[in-house]
Amino acid sequence: MKILVIDDDDRIRRLIEKILCLEGHQVLVAAEGESGMRLFHRERPEIVITDIIMPEQEGLGTIMMMRRERPEVKVIAVSGGGRVGNLDVLNAARALGADDVIAKPFRPDELVDRVNRLVSMEPRASEAQAARSRREDTGEALRRLAELSRQTRSSS
Repeated sequence: MKILVIDDDDRIRRLIEKILCLEGHQVLVAAEGESGMRLFHRERPEIVITDIIMPEQEGLGTIMMMRRERPEVKVIAVSGGGRVGNLDVLNAARALGADDVIAKPFRPDELVDRVNRLVSMEPRASEAQAARSRREDTGEALRRLAELSRQTRSSS
């Protein structure tokens, strides 16, 4: 399986690469969203693991771009940021199209389990269904983000 890892933390990026290579995957790495998108276009990975909080092009925007271009790609969002600006970034990532999320720090077996779960998921049936789903998902994502924002404001 070809997996793209996007993370600005060199130690985390190398760790994820080593874990997944030991599992037999072909792993591509990028330090931020822009270089990750270039690899995404050129190498066409089946799975992307992306950090959320990064300099330059952050993970939420990267996830949204990937979903628009290739809705069938599987995405795992990773973050150690917790709540930033009263917004739970992992919930936001899921709302914007991540198939799964994982908080840092994580155990190697936890990452492997999540990747294996995505590998076993059925691909989307057709591009027409994917396009329809993408439109519905975008509207739903915006509704969920608005609700998350309201909840965090009311709990402050």
